[in-house]
Amino acid sequence: MAFPKEFLWGGATAANQAEGGWDQGGRGPSNSDHVTNGSHTVPRRFTTELTDDNYYPSHQAIDMYTHYKEDIAMFAEMGFCVYRMSISWSRLFPNGDELEPNKEGVEYYRSVFEECKKHNIEPLVTINHFENPYNLYETIGSWDSREMIDHFIRYCEVLFTEYKDLVTYWLTFNEINFMTMPFGYNMHAGKPRDYEMKFGGAKDHDMSLNYQALHHMFIASSKAVILGHEINPENKIGCMLAGMVSYPRTCHPDDVILTQQAKKMMTYLCGDVHVRGEYPSFAKKYFERAGIEFSIEDGDLELLKAGTVDFYSFSYYSTSCKSENPEFATTGGNLAMGLKNPHLEANEWGWQIDPQGLRYYMNDIYGRYQIPLMIVENGLGFNDVFEDETVHDDYRIDYLRKHIEQMDIAINEDGVDLIGYTMWGCIDLVSAGTGEMKKRYGFIYVDMDDLGNGSLKRYPKDSFYWYKNVIATNGQEL
Repeated sequence: MAFPKEFLWGGATAANQAEGGWDQGGRGPSNSDHVTNGSHTVPRRFTTELTDDNYYPSHQAIDMYTHYKEDIAMFAEMGFCVYRMSISWSRLFPNGDELEPNKEGVEYYRSVFEECKKHNIEPLVTINHFENPYNLYETIGSWDSREMIDHFIRYCEVLFTEYKDLVTYWLTFNEINFMTMPFGYNMHAGKPRDYEMKFGGAKDHDMSLNYQALHHMFIASSKAVILGHEINPENKIGCMLAGMVSYPRTCHPDDVILTQQAKKMMTYLCGDVHVRGEYPSFAKKYFERAGIEFSIEDGDLELLKAGTVDFYSFSYYSTSCKSENPEFATTGGNLAMGLKNPHLEANEWGWQIDPQGLRYYMNDIYGRYQIPLMIVENGLGFNDVFEDETVHDDYRIDYLRKHIEQMDIAINEDGVDLIGYTMWGCIDLVSAGTGEMKKRYGFIYVDMDDLGNGSLKRYPKDSFYWYKNVIATNGQEL
Protein backbone atom coordinates (compact mmCIF):
# COMPACT_ATOMS: atom_id res chain seq x y z
CA MET A 1 0.00 0.00 0.00
CA ALA A 2 1.47 3.34 -1.06
CA PHE A 3 -0.97 6.20 -1.53
CA PRO A 4 0.47 9.55 -2.65
CA LYS A 5 1.79 11.65 0.21
CA GLU A 6 -0.70 14.48 -0.49
CA PHE A 7 -3.67 12.15 -1.06
CA LEU A 8 -6.95 13.80 -0.04
CA TRP A 9 -8.91 11.54 2.33
CA GLY A 10 -12.35 12.66 3.43
CA GLY A 11 -16.09 12.38 3.14
CA ALA A 12 -19.02 13.88 1.26
CA THR A 13 -22.54 15.20 1.79
CA ALA A 14 -25.00 17.35 -0.16
CA ALA A 15 -27.03 20.32 1.09
CA ASN A 16 -30.39 18.92 -0.01
CA GLN A 17 -29.74 15.71 1.94
CA ALA A 18 -28.02 17.07 5.03
CA GLU A 19 -28.34 20.82 5.53
CA GLY A 20 -31.98 21.46 6.34
CA GLY A 21 -32.93 24.95 7.53
CA TRP A 22 -35.00 25.23 4.37
CA ASP A 23 -36.82 28.43 5.41
CA GLN A 24 -34.17 29.97 7.68
CA GLY A 25 -31.61 32.70 7.07
CA GLY A 26 -33.45 34.18 4.11
CA ARG A 27 -33.30 30.99 2.08
CA GLY A 28 -35.89 30.41 -0.64
CA PRO A 29 -37.41 27.03 -1.60
CA SER A 30 -35.56 24.77 -4.01
CA ASN A 31 -36.83 21.94 -6.18
CA SER A 32 -35.59 19.49 -3.50
CA ASP A 33 -37.97 21.05 -1.00
CA HIS A 34 -40.88 19.86 -3.15
CA VAL A 35 -39.85 16.17 -3.09
CA THR A 36 -41.62 13.83 -0.67
CA ASN A 37 -40.16 10.82 1.08
CA GLY A 38 -40.49 7.30 -0.31
CA SER A 39 -38.90 3.89 0.10
CA HIS A 40 -37.31 1.23 -2.07
CA THR A 41 -40.86 0.09 -2.95
CA VAL A 42 -42.68 3.46 -3.00
CA PRO A 43 -41.32 6.17 -5.36
CA ARG A 44 -40.63 9.69 -4.12
CA ARG A 45 -42.95 12.35 -5.54
CA PHE A 46 -42.37 15.90 -6.74
CA THR A 47 -45.31 18.11 -5.79
CA THR A 48 -45.91 21.62 -7.08
CA GLU A 49 -47.72 22.52 -3.84
CA LEU A 50 -46.32 21.90 -0.38
CA THR A 51 -48.98 20.09 1.66
CA ASP A 52 -49.23 19.16 5.31
CA ASP A 53 -50.08 15.54 4.51
CA ASN A 54 -46.67 14.97 2.88
CA TYR A 55 -43.26 14.73 4.51
CA TYR A 56 -40.49 16.60 2.71
CA PRO A 57 -37.16 15.28 4.05
CA SER A 58 -34.98 18.16 2.83
CA HIS A 59 -36.82 20.67 5.01
CA GLN A 60 -34.98 19.43 8.07
CA ALA A 61 -32.64 16.78 6.65
CA ILE A 62 -30.17 16.10 9.52
CA ASP A 63 -30.05 19.83 10.36
CA MET A 64 -26.38 20.43 9.55
CA TYR A 65 -27.52 24.04 9.25
CA THR A 66 -27.23 24.30 13.03
CA HIS A 67 -24.95 21.31 13.72
CA TYR A 68 -22.17 22.07 11.21
CA LYS A 69 -19.54 22.99 13.80
CA GLU A 70 -20.12 19.77 15.70
CA ASP A 71 -20.11 17.73 12.49
CA ILE A 72 -16.95 19.31 11.09
CA ALA A 73 -15.22 18.72 14.44
CA MET A 74 -16.11 15.02 14.16
CA PHE A 75 -14.76 14.96 10.60
CA ALA A 76 -11.57 16.52 11.94
CA GLU A 77 -11.35 13.88 14.64
CA MET A 78 -11.30 11.27 11.87
CA GLY A 79 -8.48 13.24 10.23
CA PHE A 80 -10.29 14.45 7.12
CA CYS A 81 -8.07 16.28 4.64
CA VAL A 82 -11.06 17.27 2.51
CA TYR A 83 -14.81 17.61 2.97
CA ARG A 84 -17.04 17.57 -0.09
CA MET A 85 -20.25 19.53 0.38
CA SER A 86 -22.67 21.46 -1.81
CA ILE A 87 -24.08 24.97 -1.76
CA SER A 88 -27.83 25.45 -1.65
CA TRP A 89 -28.25 27.96 -4.49
CA SER A 90 -31.52 29.30 -3.03
CA ARG A 91 -29.75 30.15 0.24
CA LEU A 92 -27.67 32.69 -1.69
CA PHE A 93 -30.30 33.67 -4.27
CA PRO A 94 -33.73 32.82 -2.79
CA ASN A 95 -35.55 33.24 -6.12
CA GLY A 96 -32.54 32.59 -8.32
CA ASP A 97 -32.96 35.73 -10.40
CA GLU A 98 -31.90 38.44 -7.93
CA LEU A 99 -29.02 40.70 -8.92
CA GLU A 100 -27.53 40.67 -5.41
CA PRO A 101 -27.13 37.69 -3.07
CA ASN A 102 -28.73 37.12 0.32
CA LYS A 103 -26.04 38.39 2.71
CA GLU A 104 -27.08 36.06 5.51
CA GLY A 105 -26.61 33.08 3.21
CA VAL A 106 -23.22 34.33 2.07
CA GLU A 107 -22.06 34.69 5.67
CA TYR A 108 -23.42 31.27 6.62
CA TYR A 109 -21.24 29.47 4.09
CA ARG A 110 -18.30 31.68 4.96
CA SER A 111 -18.64 30.42 8.52
CA VAL A 112 -18.81 26.81 7.32
CA PHE A 113 -15.64 27.20 5.24
CA GLU A 114 -13.84 28.99 8.05
CA GLU A 115 -14.74 26.14 10.35
CA CYS A 116 -13.25 23.68 7.85
CA LYS A 117 -10.06 25.72 7.60
CA LYS A 118 -9.81 25.93 11.40
CA HIS A 119 -9.56 22.14 11.38
CA ASN A 120 -7.21 22.02 8.36
CA ILE A 121 -9.91 20.53 6.16
CA GLU A 122 -10.00 21.52 2.49
CA PRO A 123 -13.55 22.23 1.27
CA LEU A 124 -14.51 20.58 -2.03
CA VAL A 125 -17.61 22.46 -3.10
CA THR A 126 -20.27 21.22 -5.51
CA ILE A 127 -21.93 24.27 -7.03
CA ASN A 128 -25.05 22.46 -8.27
CA HIS A 129 -26.09 19.18 -6.64
CA PHE A 130 -29.57 18.38 -8.06
CA GLU A 131 -30.81 21.63 -6.54
CA ASN A 132 -32.08 24.84 -8.16
CA PRO A 133 -34.22 27.72 -6.81
CA TYR A 134 -37.82 26.65 -7.23
CA ASN A 135 -38.84 30.04 -8.60
CA LEU A 136 -36.73 29.38 -11.70
CA TYR A 137 -38.79 26.27 -12.45
CA GLU A 138 -41.98 28.31 -12.25
CA THR A 139 -40.79 31.34 -14.20
CA ILE A 140 -38.42 30.09 -16.92
CA GLY A 141 -38.59 26.29 -16.75
CA SER A 142 -35.18 25.84 -15.13
CA TRP A 143 -32.49 24.39 -17.44
CA ASP A 144 -34.92 24.22 -20.36
CA SER A 145 -34.21 27.93 -20.69
CA ARG A 146 -30.92 29.41 -21.85
CA GLU A 147 -31.61 32.26 -19.45
CA MET A 148 -30.67 29.83 -16.67
CA ILE A 149 -27.02 30.13 -17.69
CA ASP A 150 -26.84 33.83 -16.76
CA HIS A 151 -28.43 33.19 -13.36
CA PHE A 152 -25.99 30.35 -12.72
CA ILE A 153 -22.94 32.42 -13.66
CA ARG A 154 -24.07 35.28 -11.40
CA TYR A 155 -24.30 32.71 -8.60
CA CYS A 156 -20.83 31.34 -9.47
CA GLU A 157 -19.31 34.82 -9.48
CA VAL A 158 -20.48 35.31 -5.90
CA LEU A 159 -18.98 31.96 -4.87
CA PHE A 160 -15.61 32.49 -6.55
CA THR A 161 -15.34 36.06 -5.26
CA GLU A 162 -16.65 35.73 -1.70
CA TYR A 163 -14.76 32.51 -0.94
CA LYS A 164 -11.61 33.18 -2.95
CA ASP A 165 -9.38 32.66 0.08
CA LEU A 166 -11.34 29.75 1.54
CA VAL A 167 -12.13 27.35 -1.32
CA THR A 168 -9.84 26.06 -4.07
CA TYR A 169 -11.57 22.87 -5.22
CA TRP A 170 -14.91 23.14 -7.02
CA LEU A 171 -17.27 20.85 -8.95
CA THR A 172 -19.78 22.36 -11.37
CA PHE A 173 -22.67 19.85 -11.68
CA ASN A 174 -23.27 16.68 -9.71
CA GLU A 175 -23.69 13.49 -11.79
CA ILE A 176 -24.41 15.49 -14.92
CA ASN A 177 -24.50 12.34 -17.07
CA PHE A 178 -27.86 11.38 -15.55
CA MET A 179 -29.23 13.78 -18.15
CA THR A 180 -28.54 11.16 -20.81
CA MET A 181 -31.33 9.03 -19.31
CA PRO A 182 -35.05 9.89 -19.08
CA PHE A 183 -35.22 10.16 -15.28
CA GLY A 184 -32.31 12.60 -15.27
CA TYR A 185 -34.58 15.34 -16.56
CA ASN A 186 -36.62 15.20 -13.35
CA MET A 187 -33.47 15.10 -11.22
CA HIS A 188 -31.82 18.11 -12.84
CA ALA A 189 -34.22 20.11 -14.94
CA GLY A 190 -37.85 19.03 -14.69
CA LYS A 191 -40.58 21.64 -15.12
CA PRO A 192 -42.85 22.17 -12.07
CA ARG A 193 -45.46 19.44 -12.25
CA ASP A 194 -46.43 16.56 -10.02
CA TYR A 195 -44.63 13.35 -10.89
CA GLU A 196 -43.20 10.21 -9.35
CA MET A 197 -39.41 10.01 -9.33
CA LYS A 198 -39.20 6.63 -11.01
CA PHE A 199 -35.74 5.53 -11.95
CA GLY A 200 -36.65 4.18 -15.36
CA GLY A 201 -38.42 7.34 -16.50
CA ALA A 202 -41.40 7.65 -18.80
CA LYS A 203 -41.05 5.63 -21.99
CA ASP A 204 -42.59 8.41 -24.07
CA HIS A 205 -40.32 11.09 -22.63
CA ASP A 206 -38.92 13.47 -25.26
CA MET A 207 -35.15 13.14 -24.91
CA SER A 208 -34.65 16.34 -26.89
CA LEU A 209 -35.65 18.11 -23.65
CA ASN A 210 -32.82 16.35 -21.81
CA TYR A 211 -30.17 17.23 -24.35
CA GLN A 212 -31.24 20.85 -24.68
CA ALA A 213 -31.07 21.25 -20.91
CA LEU A 214 -27.79 19.32 -20.84
CA HIS A 215 -26.30 21.62 -23.47
CA HIS A 216 -27.25 24.63 -21.35
CA MET A 217 -25.56 22.96 -18.38
CA PHE A 218 -22.43 22.28 -20.44
CA ILE A 219 -22.23 25.94 -21.45
CA ALA A 220 -22.82 27.01 -17.85
CA SER A 221 -20.07 24.69 -16.66
CA SER A 222 -17.59 25.96 -19.23
CA LYS A 223 -18.37 29.58 -18.41
CA ALA A 224 -17.95 28.79 -14.71
CA VAL A 225 -14.54 27.20 -15.33
CA ILE A 226 -13.38 30.22 -17.32
CA LEU A 227 -14.70 32.65 -14.69
CA GLY A 228 -13.29 30.66 -11.79
CA HIS A 229 -9.83 30.65 -13.32
CA GLU A 230 -10.03 34.39 -14.02
CA ILE A 231 -11.01 35.25 -10.45
CA ASN A 232 -8.47 32.91 -8.88
CA PRO A 233 -5.88 31.14 -11.05
CA GLU A 234 -5.30 28.73 -8.16
CA ASN A 235 -8.84 27.34 -8.46
CA LYS A 236 -9.13 23.67 -9.43
CA ILE A 237 -12.50 23.12 -11.07
CA GLY A 238 -13.71 19.65 -11.94
CA CYS A 239 -16.63 17.83 -13.49
CA MET A 240 -18.61 15.17 -11.65
CA LEU A 241 -20.18 12.11 -13.30
CA ALA A 242 -22.01 9.08 -12.02
CA GLY A 243 -19.53 6.24 -12.43
CA MET A 244 -21.91 3.69 -13.88
CA VAL A 245 -20.26 0.45 -14.97
CA SER A 246 -22.04 -2.23 -16.98
CA TYR A 247 -20.63 -5.54 -18.12
CA PRO A 248 -21.90 -7.66 -21.01
CA ARG A 249 -24.13 -10.30 -19.40
CA THR A 250 -22.67 -12.88 -21.76
CA CYS A 251 -19.82 -12.97 -24.26
CA HIS A 252 -22.29 -12.93 -27.15
CA PRO A 253 -21.20 -10.12 -29.51
CA ASP A 254 -24.67 -8.57 -29.29
CA ASP A 255 -24.26 -8.12 -25.54
CA VAL A 256 -20.75 -6.72 -25.93
CA ILE A 257 -21.81 -4.16 -28.56
CA LEU A 258 -24.91 -3.17 -26.55
CA THR A 259 -22.75 -2.52 -23.47
CA GLN A 260 -20.18 -0.57 -25.46
CA GLN A 261 -22.81 1.66 -27.06
CA ALA A 262 -24.46 2.35 -23.70
CA LYS A 263 -21.14 3.32 -22.12
CA LYS A 264 -20.40 5.80 -24.88
CA MET A 265 -23.60 7.74 -24.29
CA MET A 266 -23.78 7.24 -20.53
CA THR A 267 -20.15 8.10 -19.73
CA TYR A 268 -18.01 9.26 -22.64
CA LEU A 269 -20.42 11.90 -23.98
CA CYS A 270 -20.31 14.09 -20.86
CA GLY A 271 -16.67 13.27 -20.19
CA ASP A 272 -15.64 14.27 -23.70
CA VAL A 273 -17.46 17.60 -23.54
CA HIS A 274 -16.05 18.45 -20.09
CA VAL A 275 -12.47 17.26 -20.68
CA ARG A 276 -11.95 17.48 -24.45
CA GLY A 277 -14.29 20.41 -25.00
CA GLU A 278 -16.31 18.93 -27.83
CA TYR A 279 -19.24 16.68 -28.66
CA PRO A 280 -17.93 13.28 -29.81
CA SER A 281 -18.82 11.97 -33.26
CA PHE A 282 -20.76 8.99 -31.88
CA ALA A 283 -23.11 11.36 -30.02
CA LYS A 284 -23.83 13.34 -33.18
CA LYS A 285 -24.74 10.11 -35.00
CA TYR A 286 -26.91 9.03 -32.07
CA PHE A 287 -28.81 12.32 -32.14
CA GLU A 288 -29.46 11.86 -35.87
CA ARG A 289 -30.72 8.28 -35.48
CA ALA A 290 -32.90 9.09 -32.45
CA GLY A 291 -34.39 12.25 -33.95
CA ILE A 292 -33.00 14.34 -31.08
CA GLU A 293 -32.79 18.05 -31.86
CA PHE A 294 -31.57 20.92 -29.72
CA SER A 295 -30.24 24.41 -30.26
CA ILE A 296 -26.52 25.19 -30.26
CA GLU A 297 -25.90 28.91 -30.62
CA ASP A 298 -22.99 30.65 -32.35
CA GLY A 299 -19.95 30.64 -30.10
CA ASP A 300 -21.11 27.70 -27.98
CA LEU A 301 -18.61 25.21 -29.38
CA GLU A 302 -15.78 27.69 -28.79
CA LEU A 303 -16.93 28.11 -25.18
CA LEU A 304 -16.90 24.37 -24.61
CA LYS A 305 -13.34 24.22 -25.91
CA ALA A 306 -12.21 27.11 -23.72
CA GLY A 307 -13.82 25.90 -20.49
CA THR A 308 -12.47 22.39 -19.99
CA VAL A 309 -12.06 21.05 -16.46
CA ASP A 310 -8.93 20.54 -14.37
CA PHE A 311 -9.84 17.13 -12.97
CA TYR A 312 -12.47 14.43 -13.36
CA SER A 313 -14.49 13.38 -10.31
CA PHE A 314 -17.10 10.68 -10.06
CA SER A 315 -19.35 8.60 -7.85
CA TYR A 316 -19.05 4.83 -7.69
CA TYR A 317 -21.36 2.45 -5.87
CA SER A 318 -22.12 -0.70 -7.82
CA THR A 319 -22.26 -2.32 -11.24
CA SER A 320 -24.81 -4.16 -13.36
CA CYS A 321 -24.97 -6.08 -16.63
CA LYS A 322 -26.56 -5.57 -20.02
CA SER A 323 -27.94 -8.08 -22.50
CA GLU A 324 -30.12 -8.32 -25.56
CA ASN A 325 -31.72 -11.35 -23.90
CA PRO A 326 -34.93 -10.19 -22.14
CA GLU A 327 -35.10 -13.23 -19.88
CA PHE A 328 -32.53 -12.08 -17.34
CA ALA A 329 -33.91 -10.61 -14.10
CA THR A 330 -33.29 -6.94 -13.36
CA THR A 331 -31.77 -5.37 -10.29
CA GLY A 332 -31.55 -1.83 -8.97
CA GLY A 333 -28.50 0.37 -9.27
CA ASN A 334 -27.60 3.93 -8.40
CA LEU A 335 -30.81 5.44 -9.80
CA ALA A 336 -30.53 3.22 -12.89
CA MET A 337 -31.73 -0.21 -13.85
CA GLY A 338 -29.57 -3.08 -14.99
CA LEU A 339 -29.27 -6.86 -15.04
CA LYS A 340 -28.11 -8.98 -12.14
CA ASN A 341 -24.54 -10.18 -12.16
CA PRO A 342 -24.53 -13.79 -10.86
CA HIS A 343 -21.01 -13.34 -9.48
CA LEU A 344 -21.87 -10.47 -7.11
CA GLU A 345 -23.72 -9.99 -3.83
CA ALA A 346 -26.19 -7.14 -3.27
CA ASN A 347 -27.48 -5.07 -0.38
CA GLU A 348 -31.11 -4.72 0.74
CA TRP A 349 -31.79 -2.12 -1.98
CA GLY A 350 -30.41 -4.27 -4.80
CA TRP A 351 -27.08 -2.49 -5.24
CA GLN A 352 -24.45 -5.06 -6.20
CA ILE A 353 -21.10 -4.95 -4.43
CA ASP A 354 -18.21 -4.88 -6.90
CA PRO A 355 -14.89 -3.41 -5.69
CA GLN A 356 -13.07 -4.53 -8.84
CA GLY A 357 -15.54 -2.51 -10.89
CA LEU A 358 -14.01 0.60 -9.33
CA ARG A 359 -10.56 -0.35 -10.62
CA TYR A 360 -12.07 -1.09 -14.03
CA TYR A 361 -13.76 2.33 -14.16
CA MET A 362 -10.67 4.25 -13.05
CA ASN A 363 -8.53 2.58 -15.69
CA ASP A 364 -11.13 3.20 -18.37
CA ILE A 365 -11.54 6.90 -17.55
CA TYR A 366 -7.90 7.70 -16.89
CA GLY A 367 -6.87 5.89 -20.06
CA ARG A 368 -9.27 8.06 -22.07
CA TYR A 369 -8.60 11.48 -20.51
CA GLN A 370 -5.22 11.43 -18.75
CA ILE A 371 -6.20 14.04 -16.15
CA PRO A 372 -6.32 13.61 -12.35
CA LEU A 373 -9.23 11.62 -10.96
CA MET A 374 -11.06 11.99 -7.67
CA ILE A 375 -13.62 9.59 -6.18
CA VAL A 376 -16.13 11.93 -4.55
CA GLU A 377 -18.85 9.39 -3.70
CA ASN A 378 -18.46 5.77 -2.66
CA GLY A 379 -20.29 3.75 -0.07
CA LEU A 380 -23.33 1.58 0.42
CA GLY A 381 -26.58 2.06 2.27
CA PHE A 382 -27.32 -0.35 5.13
CA ASN A 383 -30.14 -0.62 7.64
CA ASP A 384 -27.91 -0.14 10.69
CA VAL A 385 -28.81 -1.43 14.16
CA PHE A 386 -28.14 1.20 16.82
CA GLU A 387 -27.33 -0.29 20.23
CA ASP A 388 -25.25 0.80 23.22
CA GLU A 389 -24.91 4.25 21.62
CA THR A 390 -23.06 2.95 18.57
CA VAL A 391 -23.35 0.80 15.43
CA HIS A 392 -21.18 -2.28 14.92
CA ASP A 393 -20.85 -1.94 11.17
CA ASP A 394 -18.22 -4.48 10.13
CA TYR A 395 -20.13 -4.84 6.84
CA ARG A 396 -19.45 -1.17 6.00
CA ILE A 397 -15.80 -1.51 6.94
CA ASP A 398 -15.52 -4.59 4.73
CA TYR A 399 -17.13 -2.78 1.77
CA LEU A 400 -14.87 0.26 2.07
CA ARG A 401 -11.71 -1.77 2.72
CA LYS A 402 -12.19 -3.75 -0.48
CA HIS A 403 -12.77 -0.60 -2.53
CA ILE A 404 -9.74 1.18 -1.08
CA GLU A 405 -7.64 -1.89 -1.90
CA GLN A 406 -8.70 -1.53 -5.52
CA MET A 407 -7.77 2.16 -5.42
CA ASP A 408 -4.28 1.15 -4.32
CA ILE A 409 -3.98 -1.34 -7.18
CA ALA A 410 -5.16 1.24 -9.70
CA ILE A 411 -2.58 3.76 -8.46
CA ASN A 412 0.42 1.49 -7.97
CA GLU A 413 -0.06 -1.25 -10.53
CA ASP A 414 -2.06 0.51 -13.25
CA GLY A 415 -0.59 4.01 -13.04
CA VAL A 416 -3.85 5.88 -12.45
CA ASP A 417 -3.47 9.44 -11.13
CA LEU A 418 -6.01 9.35 -8.28
CA ILE A 419 -5.75 12.40 -6.03
CA GLY A 420 -8.57 11.98 -3.50
CA TYR A 421 -11.39 9.96 -2.00
CA THR A 422 -14.48 11.32 -0.22
CA MET A 423 -16.70 8.54 1.07
CA TRP A 424 -20.37 9.30 0.48
CA GLY A 425 -22.64 10.15 3.37
CA CYS A 426 -19.80 10.33 5.90
CA ILE A 427 -22.54 11.26 8.36
CA ASP A 428 -25.96 9.63 7.99
CA LEU A 429 -28.20 11.70 5.73
CA VAL A 430 -31.43 11.49 3.75
CA SER A 431 -31.19 9.12 0.79
CA ALA A 432 -31.49 10.88 -2.57
CA GLY A 433 -33.12 7.89 -4.20
CA THR A 434 -35.69 6.98 -1.57
CA GLY A 435 -35.83 9.85 0.94
CA GLU A 436 -35.24 7.39 3.78
CA MET A 437 -32.98 7.68 6.80
CA LYS A 438 -32.80 3.94 7.43
CA LYS A 439 -30.69 3.58 4.29
CA ARG A 440 -27.59 4.72 6.14
CA TYR A 441 -24.09 5.32 4.78
CA GLY A 442 -22.19 7.20 7.44
CA PHE A 443 -19.37 6.80 9.90
CA ILE A 444 -21.57 8.86 12.23
CA TYR A 445 -25.04 7.74 13.32
CA VAL A 446 -27.74 10.42 13.47
CA ASP A 447 -30.69 9.75 15.76
CA MET A 448 -33.51 10.36 13.32
CA ASP A 449 -36.10 8.14 11.65
CA ASP A 450 -37.68 8.17 8.19
CA LEU A 451 -40.21 10.84 9.24
CA GLY A 452 -37.74 13.19 10.88
CA ASN A 453 -38.39 12.10 14.46
CA GLY A 454 -35.49 11.82 16.89
CA SER A 455 -33.00 13.80 18.93
CA LEU A 456 -30.61 14.43 15.99
CA LYS A 457 -27.79 13.48 18.34
CA ARG A 458 -24.61 12.23 16.65
CA TYR A 459 -22.78 9.00 17.59
CA PRO A 460 -19.56 7.53 16.12
CA LYS A 461 -19.93 4.04 14.63
CA ASP A 462 -17.20 1.40 14.66
CA SER A 463 -16.32 2.48 11.10
CA PHE A 464 -15.55 5.99 12.43
CA TYR A 465 -12.50 4.71 14.29
CA TRP A 466 -11.51 2.37 11.46
CA TYR A 467 -11.50 5.21 8.91
CA LYS A 468 -9.60 7.41 11.36
CA ASN A 469 -6.80 4.85 11.34
CA VAL A 470 -6.94 4.49 7.54
CA ILE A 471 -6.33 8.23 7.19
CA ALA A 472 -3.68 8.32 9.92
CA THR A 473 -1.70 5.61 8.11
CA ASN A 474 -2.43 7.03 4.63
CA GLY A 475 -4.10 3.79 3.62
CA GLN A 476 -1.33 1.56 4.96
CA GLU A 477 -3.63 -0.12 7.50
CA LEU A 478 -7.04 -1.29 6.36
